[in-house]
Amino acid sequence: MTKVNESFLALRSNYLFAEIARKVAVFKEANPEKKVISLGIGDVTQPLAPAVVSALHMAVDEMGDAAHFRGYGPEQGYAFLREAVVKNDYQARGIDMAPEEIFVSDGAKCDVGNFQELFAADSVVAVTDPVYPVYVDSNVMAGRAGAYADGRWQRIVYLPCVRDNDFVPDFPKTRPDMIYLCYPNNPTGTVLSRAALQGWVDYARREGCVILYDSAYEAYIQEDDIPHSIFELDGAREVAVEFRSFSKTAGFTGLRCAYAAVPKDLKVRAGDGGEIALHGLWNRRQCTKYNGCPYIVQRAAEAVYSPEGKRQIQDVIRGYQRNAAQLGAAVKDMGLDFYGGRNAPYIWVSVPSGTDSWAFFDRLLSSAALVCTPGVGFGASGEGYVRLTAFGTSQDTQEAISRLREQC
Repeated sequence: MTKVNESFLALRSNYLFAEIARKVAVFKEANPEKKVISLGIGDVTQPLAPAVVSALHMAVDEMGDAAHFRGYGPEQGYAFLREAVVKNDYQARGIDMAPEEIFVSDGAKCDVGNFQELFAADSVVAVTDPVYPVYVDSNVMAGRAGAYADGRWQRIVYLPCVRDNDFVPDFPKTRPDMIYLCYPNNPTGTVLSRAALQGWVDYARREGCVILYDSAYEAYIQEDDIPHSIFELDGAREVAVEFRSFSKTAGFTGLRCAYAAVPKDLKVRAGDGGEIALHGLWNRRQCTKYNGCPYIVQRAAEAVYSPEGKRQIQDVIRGYQRNAAQLGAAVKDMGLDFYGGRNAPYIWVSVPSGTDSWAFFDRLLSSAALVCTPGVGFGASGEGYVRLTAFGTSQDTQEAISRLREQC
């Protein structure tokens, strides 16, 4: 009989957000008269910017015209979008990046989950704790994690980000091959200063590691000392890959578009003892397993960089930032410690004394029809916290604050 990949059996039975969805569905079925407000899964609520919608319409019209119809596109992404990305996200910040180093995809989640395929099966993985589950689960699937016990995987190197270290991870005692960093951070909403991130780049260069840097929330940065890209730091092209998304920046959670920046300078050890560039390997992987992001979606993403698109999208982001500020102020008034909310759309809230993450989740859902995300679902260091998101409408955010006050 055919055998299953045993690494998949090692996964915990339920993905965090699937378990939240299950609990919410049960509650809604039992309480159909109650309006549930979600401050949990980080989906956006505002519609696409008019400039993006216009670009979509024009691209659809092209696809209905034989003279302009597009079939299979380049697996790496169309030149018009790759060039727009480089001009606006990198060259505008004085960063050296070429269009051929940009790989357009249908989501950063896919990219961060798939990029680990390029590394040896016995590579050592380091993650911050708490952590976005995809970083860990994709390496569990690849057989790198070992056994699971007491909330941790045996072969994963955890970098606690807690109140005692101001949510800045310390360098690991065990040298990893791959280091996952996400800043502004999901789930804590915290950030790394320029000096702190430079320290990680220097560490990776010194130890021969690769940093897989998720900057999906860089559009929410408001402070000058916070880098928008890891490639603003000296030497980062030699040790880092960066993942960016249009989902939280421009509301593309339903359209699906993102990109990975893979510098040609980034090399790892090959089996023959020499070095090989990850750029070529990722290109080979994409050409084999991916047929490219749809043309109409890439035209929509291009419109994000138009003058009108930039203005319209910034208006939406400012609205989410106001939600975050109001949630943070309300939580503070309730006497709960919180972090984030300034340079990120997430607020990391300490739960009331005498309860834990899942118990507080259940309490808010059952008593207030509010959905949060239990911090322990992001890792052992997340126990005692919940994540709130600022992606709701202004009206729902105000109603959620009112319900929170009744519970705290």
